[in-house]
Amino acid sequence: MTTTPRLTLRHFHPEDAEAIFAYLAHPASVRFEPYGMPSRADCDAIAAERANDDRFIAICREDGALVGNVYLAPEGPPAWATWQIGYVLGPEYWGHGYASEAVREVLREAFESLHAHRVIARCNPVNVRSWRLLERVGMRREAHMLQAASFASHPDGTPIWHDSYHYAILDSDPRP
Repeated sequence: MTTTPRLTLRHFHPEDAEAIFAYLAHPASVRFEPYGMPSRADCDAIAAERANDDRFIAICREDGALVGNVYLAPEGPPAWATWQIGYVLGPEYWGHGYASEAVREVLREAFESLHAHRVIARCNPVNVRSWRLLERVGMRREAHMLQAASFASHPDGTPIWHDSYHYAILDSDPRP
């Protein structure tokens, strides 16, 4: 568990299912994710899985309300010391700086505790709030990949492609 001035970042618990449903059950929350809106029953399984998955970190406000999550997972061979970061918050919590505060803290932990050399992130260029957050926390855009990802299909089964921005920050980069 880690705390920041306004947040507690902790492991998920199986009892978090209702709170997970509260922030994932908005079309805006999952618009740019590779999954759709879960049902309330799905969130029971999600909470149980995340309780045993260190890649997912619960973001809780000072009052204990679970408002979203940060995802941090190894990327590539261990010798590369590279990690991928991502985040999802309920739309009612956007614009309050919670995501930036949580991502900054997870980046700090990645470099100081996990000895990361590089942390990367990817996002859809249409997701302006996300790429602005990445830039705000000191990550640099390294690529604009054309038709690089697909999370949906046309009725005939062919992929619906979208572009992807690729961001990174190195252990030697200054932190804002």
